[in-house]
Amino acid sequence: MFKMISTSAAVLAVAALASPIAAGTCEGSKYKQTSAQAACNTAQERTAYRPVTADIVDTAVGADNFKTLVAAVQAAGLVDALKGKGPFTVFAPTDEAFAKLPKGTVEGLLKDKEKLAKILTYHVVKGNVTSKDVAKLNSAGSLQGAFLRIDASKGVRVNDAKVITADLEASNGTIHVIDTVLLPPDDIVDTAVGAGSFETLVTAVKAAGLAEALKGKGPFTVFAPTDEAFAKLPEGTIPALLKDKEKLAAILTYHVVPGYVTAADAMKLSGAKTLQGGELTISSNGGGVTINDADVIKADILTANGVIHVIDSVLLPN
Repeated sequence: MFKMISTSAAVLAVAALASPIAAGTCEGSKYKQTSAQAACNTAQERTAYRPVTADIVDTAVGADNFKTLVAAVQAAGLVDALKGKGPFTVFAPTDEAFAKLPKGTVEGLLKDKEKLAKILTYHVVKGNVTSKDVAKLNSAGSLQGAFLRIDASKGVRVNDAKVITADLEASNGTIHVIDTVLLPPDDIVDTAVGAGSFETLVTAVKAAGLAEALKGKGPFTVFAPTDEAFAKLPEGTIPALLKDKEKLAAILTYHVVPGYVTAADAMKLSGAKTLQGGELTISSNGGGVTINDADVIKADILTANGVIHVIDSVLLPN
């Protein structure tokens, strides 16, 4: 069965975020000295480190490149929360990161408190997460509810953002500076709708009355057949299924596994139990993953309530 990654588990694992700081960060940084930089400057880890008294908000205010972030935190009404006991880990976009957003985006967000708060809390993980064990992680749950994808294969990346300075310590947590604003994903259904290659699947989900369930809290892992996958079924199969709600629901829920399962997790497994009740057979070879007789052709599409893996054939329960 799939190993589920709960938010708390992710946080405990995330209490681990560190590959070595890139060369050159010991000098010339526009951010306050980090513990790793102190170690570099003294040749002895933490020997030149002074106690940290500023909280996350005050640390950001005291730096010279978080003006937009600080203004956003204030506009969203999150100052008191982020000055609280915590601990919190914040992936903090620089002013340059916010400037990369389309023109007018920041101004619009500053007027939409609810949407702004969702975006900002998507940058926050509960717990004090350093960069120490990041190589062991592939995801972490945010305060917003959606998961963040973590990749430490070449430096450290969070979703599509690069960590450019790690381990800025605060009295109530840790800040990691990133070069891109993180935007929370849609839920599974809306992600499938927006992709444009799951029209048959979306139609089937709606016909089976499963849309609300798959927009729920989850998390869910969905093995999603493309339109081409459905087209491989015998002629007349899809119209017939769309008229048989019970059978259609059984087939669709056979594509769903409870929990948040990445491709890396799947490669360690031989099977998983579905929401339909049946078992999927999982195999991996040469870095690819096969579910029953379907190949995963695109993995780890993160959503607000789970993850989608795209497959090239429809899975039919016995």
